[in-house]
Amino acid sequence: MSSRAAKGTLACALAALALGVGACGGDDDDADGAGNPDSALTAAEAAEPLRGAPPELAAIRKQANEILDEGSEGFAARLEQLEGTPVVVNKWASWCGPCREEFPFFQRQAIERGDEVAFLGLLSDDGPETGASFLEELPLPYPSYLDPDKEIADAFQAGREFPSTLFIDASGEVAFTKLGPYTDEEMLAADIDRYAAPQ
Repeated sequence: MSSRAAKGTLACALAALALGVGACGGDDDDADGAGNPDSALTAAEAAEPLRGAPPELAAIRKQANEILDEGSEGFAARLEQLEGTPVVVNKWASWCGPCREEFPFFQRQAIERGDEVAFLGLLSDDGPETGASFLEELPLPYPSYLDPDKEIADAFQAGREFPSTLFIDASGEVAFTKLGPYTDEEMLAADIDRYAAPQ
């Protein structure tokens, strides 16, 4: 699938979804004082090499906790490289309290499933400095793509909801989009099993 086709597939699928109620509506939300949950990982644990995994998944782990400024073309190119592998994309922002609360769930699930499922972050409506400060406290075992003007999120019809999570199946089709936060890890794990199961 070409990057243009991948973007088109995602855009069409997301456009068909009904809007849900997000936990955070935009950058006018105030998350000051929200604090962070306890991190499930240290920075060293997040960056630990992924051994015995397919090269495309090992490459994701090599970029653990990085913020990639590659724009929508870079993001689409990564999805094209991952065709044949299910992908979980979590859209987040440092100012969004509910985004923070669900981060440990993504930390643990990405470590547990990182050799079969690709995890990517989308740092949307935010900047690299605030994103990097956030990741010092809650490091991720995968990279996040910088999306300060919501160009990537808008291209995929992701709406204003923060957080939101896309599940892309191994054929490159959007299987499900969760608008709003995961309130427990079991719900996230169940959706991964349902919508991003390896083939």
